[in-house]
Amino acid sequence: MISSLHGAVAHVADDSLVVVVGGVGFSVAVTAQTARVLHVGDDVHLHTNLIVREDALSLFGFDTREELTVFTQLISVTGVGPKSALGVLSSLTVPQIAQAVADDDDAPFRRVSGIGPKTAKLIVVQLAGKLAVVPAAAPAALPTQGEVPMQVTQALIGLGWNERTAAEAVASVTENASEADRASVQSLLRLTLALLGPARKETVGG
Repeated sequence: MISSLHGAVAHVADDSLVVVVGGVGFSVAVTAQTARVLHVGDDVHLHTNLIVREDALSLFGFDTREELTVFTQLISVTGVGPKSALGVLSSLTVPQIAQAVADDDDAPFRRVSGIGPKTAKLIVVQLAGKLAVVPAAAPAALPTQGEVPMQVTQALIGLGWNERTAAEAVASVTENASEADRASVQSLLRLTLALLGPARKETVGG
């Protein structure tokens, strides 16, 4: 079992990477958020799960141990394959998944491409009580400078960035922003979107 990879990124696609470890390139399926923030040449550490099938060996990689844990729990649900589980983690954060299951709310899962109403309900039913160990609180990396940075971080998470990326970007922008910009959610969000990338900013409407 390949439980982790630590190496250099050799190729980036929308939902996969090639990571070179010891001269060997490993193709790894990743969430859209992970693929979006990495570039060729970056050093990366991924927690991985190797799916063994008769016709293929497929490697799935995640930024955090919590994401990997939820992935393995999702693929244990009837009707949820590895690609569908990856789609869930590309659309929802770990705390959002845990909260939806705790609330017996299958609506967030029904909005994920490839997840039908029946499968969404099965996710909620079969994972009930199994996600209690997943921390729902914001990680220590989230900015603590005040309410405005926190609101901007949550807005970025809602737009699709993972918590770590959003928190680090907001912290960096807040440190260098003017007093007026630090006091305005709109201004701080605009500056952070500019830092994260103009292409993504265009897709969310500015």
